[in-house]
Amino acid sequence: MLTLEKYSFGVGDRFGQQARAQLQAFQRLRNDGVQVIPVWNKSNREHTFIGSHPDSVRTAAEQAVRTLGWTDGWHVDADHIRLNTVDRFLPSSDFFTIDVADSIGQPAEAGAAAGFADRHPELIGSLLLPGLAAPLQTTRPQVEAVAAKYLLAAADAGRIFRHIELHKGTGKFIAEVSMDETDAPQTPAELLVILAALADEGVRAQTIAPKFTGRFNKGVDYVGDLAQFEREFHDDLAVIAHAIQQFGLPANLKLSVHSGSDKFSLYPILRHALQRTGAGIHVKTAGTTWLEELIGLAEAGGTGLVLAQDIYAEALEHVDELCGPYAAVIDIDRRQLPSADAVRQWDGTRFTAALRHLPGHPGFNASLRQLLHVAFKLAAKQGERYLQLVRDHESVVARNVIDNLYTRHLHPIFVG
Repeated sequence: MLTLEKYSFGVGDRFGQQARAQLQAFQRLRNDGVQVIPVWNKSNREHTFIGSHPDSVRTAAEQAVRTLGWTDGWHVDADHIRLNTVDRFLPSSDFFTIDVADSIGQPAEAGAAAGFADRHPELIGSLLLPGLAAPLQTTRPQVEAVAAKYLLAAADAGRIFRHIELHKGTGKFIAEVSMDETDAPQTPAELLVILAALADEGVRAQTIAPKFTGRFNKGVDYVGDLAQFEREFHDDLAVIAHAIQQFGLPANLKLSVHSGSDKFSLYPILRHALQRTGAGIHVKTAGTTWLEELIGLAEAGGTGLVLAQDIYAEALEHVDELCGPYAAVIDIDRRQLPSADAVRQWDGTRFTAALRHLPGHPGFNASLRQLLHVAFKLAAKQGERYLQLVRDHESVVARNVIDNLYTRHLHPIFVG
């Protein structure tokens, strides 16, 4: 069986230019004595916006691994796929994030929820799981209600899993089930029902990405109750450990945190939980690497800064179109967006101060950062102009990519 390592970290690379810089961040972490495995991820939506193909992600990763002599594991993730999009990823991916959020809350077959409760009487009553401070209290009507909400999603996951298995072979790929892009978070009790349903469907998931309490906006810090998140994360770890034993799920099954990147206030919580329990984790960031490219161009000045200003100006003109697909994971205060004319007067230092995520920095602008985060397809429209400038300023861009990934993400989570 292809087995996902204990600690893994998903990284986006919108334009396929930064795999080597990203891998250098993992090398630095390995020099700290911690092995974390890179997983390069890109969704069908991102490929569509940019005009790239899934094969390009594997090609970039292979080149980085070969150039740097990386001897640890690495994977390529078909991110947020469904049955109608998975086929183009099959040749190049060995990790598949199965997204079933759209099926949550859709009605299952008549009698399915009652049948589920009949099969799983162990889920009903007072469940004192190892690692939980207090037992989970459930009634049969509650279990049936949760099952009714998630059974169709589990069935969809089963169909997609079996389709991948038919083409890749049994045990030849890593499966993640994603339920994070939905309206309501899943409680630990709901997660236990979901895991039982996935086991019934034969889904050999090695990671599961629930929706946690709070907001996970793209490219900015967590917004929510940190104490509540800590309790929820701790309880979810206990539920997963129990589900592995109870339902025969893969022994390395672990939580996946689809962070949207830059959840700095959560990283100490994650680190302490891993240290306390010995659990593994998969953390998936968003494509903030592209923002580090933009920061590098602005920092370089000249034509690089002009391009960054041009992209911002166009983003302002198309703000509704750009933000629509990401409405659930961004929170932009348009009053905080400076005019295009104002930004054209900025030098590289001021532009990068506004865009680089340094909490507490007086120049940082979270709304500007989120807008540019979702504006990557405007850089794609620039075509060779953008790519050539990134290549021309490779050293300054790579320095920013490495520092962002290692200093702000990997080191705080896995070293502290």
